[in-house]
Amino acid sequence: MATVTVEINGRPYAVGCADGQEDRVRTLAGQFDGHVRQVAGEVGHVGDIRLFLMAGLMLADELHEARANGGAAPAASGAANTDGVAEALNAVAARLEKIAQGL
Repeated sequence: MATVTVEINGRPYAVGCADGQEDRVRTLAGQFDGHVRQVAGEVGHVGDIRLFLMAGLMLADELHEARANGGAAPAASGAANTDGVAEALNAVAARLEKIAQGL
């Protein structure tokens, strides 16, 4: 097993992967980092866990749309799509904060 150090939102993380998959992990981490930085730019720095959660949900939304479109890229990208995702992410974040306060 190989270990790759990737940088997400300016912080290094060591990630284990299968031998020979190092470049793929770096590429995927770069894509994830782009989403994390986009979220951070829109909502500010709200902590790594929330940023990662929001970015992960954005990626899950993109994957869901791609699957719904038979693997094709989503037809409507842009402000309207981003606004809907941002609203959903804010709702999830608010719920997570409420749960965290109860702990």
